[in-house]
Amino acid sequence: QVQLVESGGGLVQAGGSLTLACAASGSSFNANLMRWYRQAPEKQREFVAVITSGGGTNYADSVKGRFTISRDNAKNTVYLQMNNLKPEDTGVYTCYAVIFGKSYWGRGTQVTVSS
Repeated sequence: QVQLVESGGGLVQAGGSLTLACAASGSSFNANLMRWYRQAPEKQREFVAVITSGGGTNYADSVKGRFTISRDNAKNTVYLQMNNLKPEDTGVYTCYAVIFGKSYWGRGTQVTVSS
């Protein structure tokens, strides 16, 4: 049973930084693709960043230049380094992975940015 477990969320002041991690367990194979999404209160979930097995990355316009997605294949873990955080970055950040053609979601980690 594949599980995605996020960590690293918390409360930070505007301008601060946080690093999120998402570890995939229960699989002998690395994820083909891993994404981060976020959902703010009373808003729909939105795409934040993606990284492919080859290391290709893409970001939502709202986070470009501030967030960096990376992965450690040996640990089957994806990271999201978030710098210069803004109050509008507040939300539940959830990890998504595709492993051998199957999709998996984590339970999310709360990020709160105070002004």
